[in-house]
Amino acid sequence: MVFFRLCSLALLLTVVHGVARPQALKPAAPAPLPLLVPLPLPNVVPPPPGLSAQASALSPCVAFAATLPNVRRELCEAAQLLPGSARSVKGQPLWTRDILPAKPGLRVLVVGAIHGDELSAGSVALHWIRWASQPPADTPLPIHWRFVPVLNPDGVFARPPTRVNASGVDLNRNFPTPNWTRDAKIYWEKRTARDPRRWPGPKALSEPESSFLHQQMLSFQPQLIVSIHAPYGVLDFDGPYTPPSRLGRLYLDQVGIFPGSLGNYGGVHKGVPVVTVELPNSLRTPLDSEMRQMWFDLLRWTTERLGPSQFGR
Repeated sequence: MVFFRLCSLALLLTVVHGVARPQALKPAAPAPLPLLVPLPLPNVVPPPPGLSAQASALSPCVAFAATLPNVRRELCEAAQLLPGSARSVKGQPLWTRDILPAKPGLRVLVVGAIHGDELSAGSVALHWIRWASQPPADTPLPIHWRFVPVLNPDGVFARPPTRVNASGVDLNRNFPTPNWTRDAKIYWEKRTARDPRRWPGPKALSEPESSFLHQQMLSFQPQLIVSIHAPYGVLDFDGPYTPPSRLGRLYLDQVGIFPGSLGNYGGVHKGVPVVTVELPNSLRTPLDSEMRQMWFDLLRWTTERLGPSQFGR
């Protein structure tokens, strides 16, 4: 009797709740996923250790436009930069641009961003390339320009940007001025209190970046060197000839020399005038009109002071 009651109860539950669920099947083992092999990306160079992928692109313009103030990619691409004969400590190309007229009367070397945290210096150099490429038709002194807009790319692309290069050396203390071995370390210890941002390095020209610029001085034989810095907002000068009194809103204020500096080595030791442009801000360029005025003031002074009467054609 009990058996028939249990059967009736089971039948009632089936009618009320629907057909009883079938026994769950044991899931089959999943099929193994196919092995995914990453496809090689064309024209991409693996970034050197410690640098962003942007900084390691074959063309520098994506990285420069993302890093340097007031630099659009189109401006950089129009500069037509070419890799120089050397690379930075971390393997970044040292980009250059030559602008060579048919009959040059003067050779001028322009270098920017010796200190990597002076970003505006690299920007101004790129803007000046644009104007150097379009000289006035009546210019009395055709100039062969050589630009190195960013000498310290490792410092520029560091996060945050650093004054020194990837070896911790201040490149503007690393040039072979007389008695560098004796004086550079003493100056660093006594005058800068061992400031790590101003370490001159283990020896003169110990760094690939300073060695590259030194080689440019030897091979190109510039008759004028223009070095762009920031942020003191003045105009400095070392070497022979009467210095320019101003470039744009920057007025002459000769701040002196120190062991290993480009001004000391080029202007004082080698007798090549060195104009040092100290922009007023490291992170922001002057207005375009001001950069243009600085450029034309430089051209005017160069023509007047370093023209054919000073150098033979």
